[in-house]
Amino acid sequence: MSPLSNSPLILSVEPSFAMPGGEVVLTGRNLLAGLNQPPEVLVGSAHATITFASPSQLTVLVPDDAAGDRISVTTQHGAAEISFTLATMLSENLHPVANPAVDDAGNIYITFSGGRGQSVPTSLFRIDDESVLHPIPVELMNPTGLALDANGNLYISSRHDGAVYRLSTAGGLTTYAEGMGVATGIAFDAPGNLYVGDRSGTIFKIAPDRQIFVFATLEPSVAAYHLAFSPNGNLYVAGPTTSSNDCVYEIDPHGVITTFFANLGRPQGLAFDLDGNLYVAACWQGHRGIIRITPEKQPSFVVAANALVGLAFDPSHALILATTSAAYFLPWSVPGFTIAPELPER
Repeated sequence: MSPLSNSPLILSVEPSFAMPGGEVVLTGRNLLAGLNQPPEVLVGSAHATITFASPSQLTVLVPDDAAGDRISVTTQHGAAEISFTLATMLSENLHPVANPAVDDAGNIYITFSGGRGQSVPTSLFRIDDESVLHPIPVELMNPTGLALDANGNLYISSRHDGAVYRLSTAGGLTTYAEGMGVATGIAFDAPGNLYVGDRSGTIFKIAPDRQIFVFATLEPSVAAYHLAFSPNGNLYVAGPTTSSNDCVYEIDPHGVITTFFANLGRPQGLAFDLDGNLYVAACWQGHRGIIRITPEKQPSFVVAANALVGLAFDPSHALILATTSAAYFLPWSVPGFTIAPELPER
C-alpha cells in the first residue's frame, strides 16, 4: 500500500469562521493514525485541543493564542491543512453587554458597563479604523445599549437609571429620555424613532419629538433585550429568559408580535446583512456562536465563538464581535456579502 493512501486529508471545516475559544469540526479521511496516536492539530502555529476524534472527524477548540488563516492536521503518515478565517482581537479589558455601534467612518463604539451600580473610571470607548482604543470622557453609569442616528449622534441606554443619553458629534452629553425601566438594547427605525428594550418586559418607542409610547410587551429577560431592525422595517428582539428554549421575536410597525425563530439557547446580539439575513449570537443544536437565519427562516451555524453578547457589521461589511470582555474583527464573505476593497480590513 502506498504511504500516500494513509496520509490525512481534510475535506471541510465547519464553520469556516471562528473566534478564539470557538469549537469547529474537521471532516476528512485518515485523521487518526491509530486510537493511541492522536494527531497534532494547529490553528496557525497554536496547538488546538481535540474534544472528539475519529478517522473521519475531529472536533477541536480554537486556542486563545491562535492566529493565521490555516488549520493543519499532522499524523505519523503526513500532514494536511485547510484555509480558515479567524477573528482578530481589536481591544480587551472591556465589558460590553450589547451590540457595539459602528459609524460610517468605521469607528466602533463599545462599553465597559460594569456590574449594575458599579462606577468605573471610563465606561465608554471608541475604537478607530486603525484599531486604536480611545476613552470617551463622559460620566455614565452602566452604559448598555448603543445606537447611532442618521446624523452620527450616539445614543446610550443605562440599565442603572433607566435613561437614554445622547452624545452629539461635538461631544456633548445630554439626557434624551427617562423612565425606561431597566433600559438595555436600543435601535432606530428608518423614520428616526428610537426603540428601547426594558428588560422587565416593555419595548418603548420614542418619537423624534421625544413622545414616548409603549410599543410592545414581552416576557421579562434575565439579562437584556437586544434589538435590530430588518430591511423590511420590522423590529427583531432577543432576550434570554430562564427557559432553555428561547426565541427571536418579530414585531411589525403596528406592534404585532410573532415568533420568528425558536429553539435557541440564550440569544443575545442581533444584526442584519444587506440581504435581510439575521445573525444571532446564541446556542443552537449544540453549537455556540453566531447563527445565520434567512428571511425564509432557514438557519445555519456560521461563526464558532464563546461568550458573545453583541455584533455589528462595519462599513466594509466585516463583522465586529463583542464578547463579555473584548472586541474582535472578523472579515466576512458569504454569498451576497463581501468585503469592500476600497475600505481597510483593520
